Amino acid sequence: MSTSPNATLTTALLAFVASASVVSAQPVRWMTYNIPETGTSVDFPASIFNEEAGRPDGRGQRFRTSDGRADFTVQAAPNISNDSPAVFLAKKHPPSRIQYKRVTSRFFAVSSYKGDKVFYDRCNFSARMVHCVMINYPANEEHDWDDVVTRISLSLRGR
Repeated sequence: MSTSPNATLTTALLAFVASASVVSAQPVRWMTYNIPETGTSVDFPASIFNEEAGRPDGRGQRFRTSDGRADFTVQAAPNISNDSPAVFLAKKHPPSRIQYKRVTSRFFAVSSYKGDKVFYDRCNFSARMVHCVMINYPANEEHDWDDVVTRISLSLRGR
């Protein structure tokens, strides 16, 4: 039985697309990252963000995928001015064309596009500390990242 060139190309393209997304290519192994000094903790997919990528301001850690196309930061810093989430966010001068924005008395979450990436930032506020996660990933994989981003966001804690 012979295979047409179009069928072979289609099969090759489907295989490439399936393997291109780290998020959906394999089972995800989750770990909890803790910052003991601040009480910050968050679940993150260690099998996806498997390389350390330096330290942010304050306390925490940056991680990235092995191919460098996505990154994740967990960070905690003092809220020196004791700003509310709304004031703190405004001082960061977020882009005017944010796609998603939720601000409450205890946290804010924002998401939008920056070039060919999606960024998602969430910061929880507690007792003069700001506990944040920042995630950047390819916009063309946005749907594949939805569950991962949601779990990270909802697991963020701080004292």
